[in-house]
Amino acid sequence: MTRIHEGTHEDPQASVDADRLIADLTELLAIPSVSGTTAEVDVQVWLAERWRAEGFDLDQWDLDLDALTSDPEFPGMEVERTHAVGVTATLHGTGGGATLLLDGHTDVVPPGDLDAWSADPFTVRRETRNGEDVLIARGASDMKAGVAAMWAAARAVAESGIALRGDVILAPVCGEEDGGLGTFGLLRHGVRADMSIVPEPTELNIVPGNGGALTFRITVRGLAAHASMRTSGVSAIERFIPIYRALEDLEARRNERVDPIMDRWPIAYPLSIGTIHAGDWASTVPDLLISEGRLGVAIGETVAHARAELENTIAEVCAADPWLADHPVEVTWWGGQFASGRTDPEHPITQIVSDEHARLHGTTPTVYGGPYGSDLRLLTGIGGIPTVHYGPGVPESAHTPDEYVPTQQVIDGAQALARMIVRICS
Repeated sequence: MTRIHEGTHEDPQASVDADRLIADLTELLAIPSVSGTTAEVDVQVWLAERWRAEGFDLDQWDLDLDALTSDPEFPGMEVERTHAVGVTATLHGTGGGATLLLDGHTDVVPPGDLDAWSADPFTVRRETRNGEDVLIARGASDMKAGVAAMWAAARAVAESGIALRGDVILAPVCGEEDGGLGTFGLLRHGVRADMSIVPEPTELNIVPGNGGALTFRITVRGLAAHASMRTSGVSAIERFIPIYRALEDLEARRNERVDPIMDRWPIAYPLSIGTIHAGDWASTVPDLLISEGRLGVAIGETVAHARAELENTIAEVCAADPWLADHPVEVTWWGGQFASGRTDPEHPITQIVSDEHARLHGTTPTVYGGPYGSDLRLLTGIGGIPTVHYGPGVPESAHTPDEYVPTQQVIDGAQALARMIVRICS
């Protein structure tokens, strides 16, 4: 079991080895850990082996998928998995201090259209972009840069000789992109802390809360007919049009008043239709339309209330249409179900992160809410752990072709996280 040893009390950021950090991140990015693939397990095992070799107290376990997915609070999953691994690496203090959890997901979304990339998404490139040195690869911003930064920060504290009283827990997690399996499994495994920092890409600003996101499916049924006699049929597409317009109006109503930390976004809680599939023959009136989308959940709103608003809106459209009144639209909720989450911006974790960033970099980070779902809501909701996002990476680059992260931002983030560890755990 590793314990922080007594030694020279130098500033912990001075122990961050920038070259080693970027080398570790480059190796991490080369692992194609797309959600639901075997590489999603490989990356967890790779980190466990590296952290065990560095002297962290390692806990590695297979997630019980049957038990977790049947749990009433399971947050959902959009890809099939037969194996998933949990990992924690702990740097133990001498006792009596606060425990800090650094939680970062290692799964990444698929690269999409490969022709949109300048090279292979998992062949890491180091280039200059807009005058900045950057790394380009899938997961660079979201969020392997954050995982590498929290790793480098904990290692720097261990090597600095600073004696901590509290523990530092590194937790790489799988399945964040499609619901939160890894962090949910972490909490069900019994991991708890006094505070948590999730180094999602915030450009080293602070996100103490975010809206949720619920995946839904709408099924509209019509009546097939030959297109030359279309009036004898009922087009599922035509019946969907008023539903789409009603959902647009619902989005506007749901964004009339938002939590103050969400004011920076033109639409804080988006309602988006992502796919529409209808018909199977050009000269046949389509008798089936299936559409899938995403409903933003307001901060402080329950998932049940958000679902009810969408379901009631569609029910009102159906009631006003004679065909839909007899053939009501079906709404199902599937895949990732992200509730909203919020830590009070006045909580000490927010002030500590802001103070230590400012002392190191001379600027005060912006505090704002995110319009996307994340594991923050599991940590604050199920775990009861005050949590903020603070990490390197450009949010707008996440999930895009040629995703990138500025290397200096990764280094700056690791140095600031090292100071935060000492501040919280001393």
